[in-house]
Amino acid sequence: MKISKRKYLDYLNPLELLKTKKVLQHNPTISGLTKTSHSSVLSLFEYTEDEVILNSSVQSSDIVPSLFKSNKNYWLNLDILNAETIEEIGISIGLHQLIIEDILSKNQRPKIDEIDNLFTCVLHMLYFNQETKSVESEQVSFVLGPNYLISFQDDCVRDLFNPIREKLKIAITKVRQQGPDYLLYALLDAIVDHYFTVLDNLAVQIEKLEEEITRGSAENYSMNQINDLRKEIMFFRRNANPVREMINGIIRSETPLIQERNTKYFKDILDHIIQANDLCDTYRDVISNIRDLYLSQMNLKMNEVMKFLAIVTTILAPATVIGGIFGMNFDRIPYLHHQNGFWIAGALMIIIPIIMIFYFRKKNWF
Repeated sequence: MKISKRKYLDYLNPLELLKTKKVLQHNPTISGLTKTSHSSVLSLFEYTEDEVILNSSVQSSDIVPSLFKSNKNYWLNLDILNAETIEEIGISIGLHQLIIEDILSKNQRPKIDEIDNLFTCVLHMLYFNQETKSVESEQVSFVLGPNYLISFQDDCVRDLFNPIREKLKIAITKVRQQGPDYLLYALLDAIVDHYFTVLDNLAVQIEKLEEEITRGSAENYSMNQINDLRKEIMFFRRNANPVREMINGIIRSETPLIQERNTKYFKDILDHIIQANDLCDTYRDVISNIRDLYLSQMNLKMNEVMKFLAIVTTILAPATVIGGIFGMNFDRIPYLHHQNGFWIAGALMIIIPIIMIFYFRKKNWF
């Protein structure tokens, strides 16, 4: 099987060999744009207080400004980011090229923009993978217009928006009765609330590791587990922390696309993201404490080993001295030719260490 040079170089990278998460490589200008050969999946909700219509077979060619009638509200959701489809939709409804680039980029920092009378925001949905015990992210972009909201997401399998879709089918819900700005709040709230689910899973891993180390049952690879958890928390914090600034920007924004009566709902999201960031900081401190505890236990074990070796060396020192003295190359050494010299020397080599052991025990040195 032929291996490319790039892949071969990856094998020589220690990070690739250890399969550790690269949390420090985060540059959207280097990573390039998302490229996929799969077609985008579009779904369009057309709703008012009285009715809701779901069109799951809508095509990108159908998305034109005249589609969004002024007497109704619309939610267009796009799964699987296909560059051609997004550019076609963007050109049709008048999205600025900078907005299209932000939607297609993989590692955009959570932010908001107001361009050409359209309100856009970008952030990351976070998931916890139970198999790999790691935090994964999916970038989600929103474009808010006068009576429509367009959402772009790349993963069509994992979706946090199904509860919102179900609420749209119920006439008495606020999502149904209010405009697309409230729908934007509901989607953002679902994303931020799921952050706590990710944090709960991280907390389980942290508590499990802390219990193992506290009980002294930690393995030699526990330091790797600590570093992996630390990286997961760093990854979470890097994606969640800027959301606070983004929600603050929405609250302070004077765009007419967000009604003043709905500002209080975004303030509720702000409270949640502040709490999530506080929990993340707490977990980071706990991981640091666990790391210090683990290093302290390793040092304690090393001290015990060194203490045992020092005692053994001290106990054997008299025998070494006696053997060294009688092993010197001199003609006249006391008891050298004595008929019981060997037994006398052997007795001294045994009696002196026994006396030393009783002395050490009396001093509580071991």
